[in-house]
Amino acid sequence: MVATAAPPLNGTAHVNGTAHARARHADAPARHGRRHESATRRSGFYPNLRPQLYRLIESESVDPVRNPYAPGAGQRPPELAGRDRELRQFEVVLERVARGRPERSMIITGLRGVGKTVLLNAFRSMAIQKLWGTGKIEARPDQSIRRPVASALHMAVRELAPRHRAPDRIEAFLGVLKAFAQAGPEPSGTRAKARAHRWQPGIDVPASRGRADSGDLEIDLTELFVDAASVATDVGAGIALFVDEMQDVPADDVSALCAACHELSQIGGPLIVVGAGLPHLPAVLSASKSYSERLFRYARIDRLDRESADVALLAPAEREEVTFTDDALDALYGAADGYPYFVQAYAKVVWDVAPDTPITAEDIRVAAPEAESELAVGFFGSRYERATPAERDYMRAMAMLGDDPVPTAAVADELGRKPSSLSPARDGLIKKGLIYSAERGMVAFTVPHFGKFLRSQPA
Repeated sequence: MVATAAPPLNGTAHVNGTAHARARHADAPARHGRRHESATRRSGFYPNLRPQLYRLIESESVDPVRNPYAPGAGQRPPELAGRDRELRQFEVVLERVARGRPERSMIITGLRGVGKTVLLNAFRSMAIQKLWGTGKIEARPDQSIRRPVASALHMAVRELAPRHRAPDRIEAFLGVLKAFAQAGPEPSGTRAKARAHRWQPGIDVPASRGRADSGDLEIDLTELFVDAASVATDVGAGIALFVDEMQDVPADDVSALCAACHELSQIGGPLIVVGAGLPHLPAVLSASKSYSERLFRYARIDRLDRESADVALLAPAEREEVTFTDDALDALYGAADGYPYFVQAYAKVVWDVAPDTPITAEDIRVAAPEAESELAVGFFGSRYERATPAERDYMRAMAMLGDDPVPTAAVADELGRKPSSLSPARDGLIKKGLIYSAERGMVAFTVPHFGKFLRSQPA
């Protein structure tokens, strides 16, 4: 861009009074001529610039503000493609429960980045549209679900309370809920105990006694769920408790949760638990209660097929009057391998790089290194950094054996170690959610393409 030359400076300086005014008046024709010259230059400059500006403005695809793609943890993509079957299944669950029909709670499983949390949130929106009470928790390792469940059910019942005809009935349940929240074992240490006694779930009623307050989570949770379901029945609605990262629920709490759901299924109470977790979640549930295999409706979600991946790309782009060539769609599917998070990550970078619509395979080629760099830092690298040196060695050995589930004995052979000596590293990786036990004696990465990432890193 060529800058317009500045007008020459007036050489007269240090004038005052009348002399200054006369100087300005005498200089007026010259200043007028310079203004005319500057205006002429500007009028010639902007027409030359206008074609470039118009091309930039008319190309919607280069405007990052209008970029529709949304890679993020649990962030809903602009087009929830490829999940119609699961959405229909949950619609059936809601309708059956609403009509008093027996129905199972629901579990979603899958690898990281396939959209479990997104689907869980979509289910919650569906329940809210049906005027259900809803609450959501995210499980954490070594943390009891007692108080998180209390807070979630408090939220759910508050959503139902305005439609209940008997405020005393709501207050009675809240008293039970408060007692439940405060009935768990106290943390060790005097200060921890003091904090626990002061902890309040935001319920301005006295805690009830004799219901859901035994201190045994299995008994208490069952009684609490039954009472919550009774409140929902009073208003002709249901309650849905959503549990994300369900594989991290402590073993004893998983057993209590299964027992409570079992009781609800027997009495037909309108309360369901909808969980989401890694692929080994069904094994976790089965280990806690043998009947859990029949207690839940399981939905395993995976990568998108080609048609669904194309819809996830094209639908939001076409709403912005941008499209992709067939070769570009081929290249994007090859890069993202159909995993929803990768689809969004690649598409977001490609949108910002592409100079015009339609987006081409060349645009994909140019954008791929930047997208892969962002994934290497944010999606893969952040997880890798959480591992200890011994755990990293274990993962690198897994990666060298391929991308499918591998035998733990083979990992030990790769490292030249005895399998028993690697148990701490393996257990640490499982606890951190970096690998899971696909079946007895087998391990696999929880993150798609993690083996490929590790193989690309220097030893």
